[in-house]
Amino acid sequence: MISLIDVADSATLQALEAQTNSGISSQHLCDALDDPGSQVIGYWQPSASIGNVSVDGVLLGYAIVVRLPFEAELQAIGVLPQQQGQGIGGKLLGEVIACARQWQSERLLLEVRASNQRAIKLYQHYEFNEDGRRRGYYPAAQGAAGREDALLMSRLL
Repeated sequence: MISLIDVADSATLQALEAQTNSGISSQHLCDALDDPGSQVIGYWQPSASIGNVSVDGVLLGYAIVVRLPFEAELQAIGVLPQQQGQGIGGKLLGEVIACARQWQSERLLLEVRASNQRAIKLYQHYEFNEDGRRRGYYPAAQGAAGREDALLMSRLL
């Protein structure tokens, strides 16, 4: 189930980000939840009853989209590592695109690590094109030396 995440779910969102490691700071998450120009979208596993015990929904993924003049920007997307490859990222991205269209944005922008082939393939599937590259933008991935490029991508809405 997809729904907006609000301040009441901040601790749940922070815990998810710690596992997805999308690179967004705790402060950025809090700011996005408080910003009327941002939407924080969550993908929840529905609540369930196991015997006599009710289990609340579990947050499996999230995305942050920000409204800009004439455009929107996907600032983060993260899915629990054990849930990746099951279509959750695509469902979140589809919701981000719908949100940007509702805002009447002309384009949706994002940046992604050049080495993140899984994410790049997802974005290409949703008709994002590479617009440019920021050389040495990201710190190297865990255990690697140096810096890594960011790909700038966008799609028309």
